[in-house]
Amino acid sequence: MPTYEYQCAKCKKRREASQSITAKPLVKCPKCGGRLKRLMGRGSGFLFKGSGFYITDYRSKSYQDAKKKDQDAKKKDQPASSSSDGKSSSSTGSKA
Repeated sequence: MPTYEYQCAKCKKRREASQSITAKPLVKCPKCGGRLKRLMGRGSGFLFKGSGFYITDYRSKSYQDAKKKDQDAKKKDQPASSSSDGKSSSSTGSKA
């Protein structure tokens, strides 16, 4: 529901009102009873919530299938990382 901003012509107070797009504009100030004028709003920025906002979320089924096939092929081509002496070959330590 959009938020509209109004300003009273008599007391110059501004107020915001959440109204339906089809609702009639407010005409009477709740503080002094003066005439309200609806102001031009600045609008709002985009608010992205939830999933579905990344380009990869909208890829076609054929693209997703080809990507999965390619990833599976890469996994099969990589050599096993096990060592016979039981030591890990990770490079997380610092070099001297």
